Amino acid sequence: MRHLGAFLFLLGVLGALTDICEIPEVDIQLVEKLGQRLLPWMDRLSREHLNPSVYVGLRLSSVQDGTKEKLYLRSLKLDYQQCLLRSALSENDSDCQAKPSMGRLSLYLLALRANCEFIRGHKGDRLISQLKRFLEDEKRAIGHNHKGHPHTSYYQYGLGILALCVHQKRVHNNLVGKLLYAVEHDRLHQSHFSVDTAAMAGLAFTCLKRSNFNPDQRHRITMAIRTVQEKILKAQTPEGYFGNVYSTPLALQLLMTSPMSGAELGTACLKAKVALLASLQDGAFQNAVMISQLLPVLNHKTYVDLISPDCLAPRVMLEPATTTLPQIQDPETINVTLQVLSLLQPYRQAIPVLAGSSLEDVLKKAHMLGGFIYETQASLSGPYLTSVMGKEAGKREFWQLLQAPNTPLQQGIADYRPKDGEAIELRLVSW
Repeated sequence: MRHLGAFLFLLGVLGALTDICEIPEVDIQLVEKLGQRLLPWMDRLSREHLNPSVYVGLRLSSVQDGTKEKLYLRSLKLDYQQCLLRSALSENDSDCQAKPSMGRLSLYLLALRANCEFIRGHKGDRLISQLKRFLEDEKRAIGHNHKGHPHTSYYQYGLGILALCVHQKRVHNNLVGKLLYAVEHDRLHQSHFSVDTAAMAGLAFTCLKRSNFNPDQRHRITMAIRTVQEKILKAQTPEGYFGNVYSTPLALQLLMTSPMSGAELGTACLKAKVALLASLQDGAFQNAVMISQLLPVLNHKTYVDLISPDCLAPRVMLEPATTTLPQIQDPETINVTLQVLSLLQPYRQAIPVLAGSSLEDVLKKAHMLGGFIYETQASLSGPYLTSVMGKEAGKREFWQLLQAPNTPLQQGIADYRPKDGEAIELRLVSW
């Protein structure tokens, strides 16, 4: 608890001294431990495991693994460029069974900038054109009257604009205007305020403003940045998180770029940093994507810094984590109640699993026991549910994970680890 006490002291002392969002230095050993959690991901070079976000997070951090980083970027280039370019020529390319989404392509472009590369040449132009086509499709889905919604989300829409911006590619006013309207009329979110989505929109606008793009919309862009920042500050919980623990790093990335000032901003950021430190000590941040969003914050960096990244900045070399073999003990079995109550034929069953099992393990065991079926789809943040008991989530629907009766889980099925006696509900909800 030594680090937590130090930050509580800083919260009291520095809160009175700073009126901008500054993050105090963090013990490098803590950062190294976070970085070490990404190392196993750097060894996963198959298409289903490649994740540009991991590379971006490391490059913007204060730690590195030079050899693995180079190999990882090379693997990203081979997979993303070749697959995307071939899929542009043939919709049925056998080597590109899963065409990368707008979000994956955007993150790949961020990864190139994290290595101080600009997208250039004929191949690069085709990648940029493909991302712009994605955005045009989303714009049409939103509609002229703005009453529609993107096929994906405004989070991916903002990420796409950010990716083009850091590569100094201008984005048409009509595309930017859709995101501006969504912020101005509170249409970024459907059911509840999403800190992640607001932060990504704010980062995209901040990049456009700093790059002096879209001058005709400059005033609206400035006001939109202020709007999302103010809403994120209002979303801070008593514990200090902006929304929840996993949306806080991206929120801090935006607030760190803020032209706003005032004691409220400085204190809010320091309070969030204390909360993050406490959560790290409690074992949070096991998911690679979440870690990759936090590492830049701990190095006082944001995605906006990819406008002009410092690829020569010194970074500490990571060493593989040393582990000691635990004493062999009889595995403890726990019971987790799994329930699906939103269907005509409800399901409720106690599932015995080993202590420490993930929710995904619980689902697999329930399927093995019979009477329960489900399907998942891979994403950059891990697998997510697409179908439960034969019922697929339709358009504007998703399978929500809850700790019964009504507490939404902050982690996905691969990361959340239920406790003995806990009841988990899978609920089909609309948004």
